[in-house]
Amino acid sequence: MSTIADNIANVREQIREAAQAAERSPQSVHLLAVSKTKPASAIRAAHACGQRDFGENYLQEALDKQAELADLDLCWHFIGPIQSNKTRPIAEHFAWVHSVDRLKIAQRLSDQRPAHLPPLNICLQVNVSGEASKSGCEPAELAELAHAVSQLPNLKLRGLMAIPEPSEDLALLHQRFAAVRTLAAQLNLGLDTLSMGMSQDLPVAIAEGATWVRIGTALFGARDYPTH
Repeated sequence: MSTIADNIANVREQIREAAQAAERSPQSVHLLAVSKTKPASAIRAAHACGQRDFGENYLQEALDKQAELADLDLCWHFIGPIQSNKTRPIAEHFAWVHSVDRLKIAQRLSDQRPAHLPPLNICLQVNVSGEASKSGCEPAELAELAHAVSQLPNLKLRGLMAIPEPSEDLALLHQRFAAVRTLAAQLNLGLDTLSMGMSQDLPVAIAEGATWVRIGTALFGARDYPTH
């Protein structure tokens, strides 16, 4: 049975190979360990292998883990859907938010970011697959949203995030990820971040410019969802 240490080494090697195939520096692609539903002990094991950045989807679960792991030097990323009544603890306890898709949420995060903390790093989630069930702003609405968010005082707009619809069609996946890269460039806001790619489509995302790949299953195994 593979260990978290083995898994992290394997994923880092996949990132290195994919970056080199795309003629990119492996250092330009960062691994975000998606630790939702996993215990704090799994995060501690990953940290022991040099992993510092962790992504969480569920606020209360994340806050519990942050309290339990307060002795570690960790960088927390919120990557799940955001309800208005959850923005204050997100603004107070995370360094990055990858899932902002409307101005109201961004304004609340800026207003509620504690003054002693640096600006909150923000990625705007864009729905490039057009799925009705998927969060994210429409590409046609992105420019207006991005320029508004870039003016908020306690946020730093870093880039875009996307979760394209899973597909066996590699050409379609390339097209989806390339669309995210093109949208980011068209904003002309000096963005440096593309948060895209997961365990199953990591090489394609890196080929199209991903700077954060969000990997859960390949690091920690299948997710432990409650059965009730």
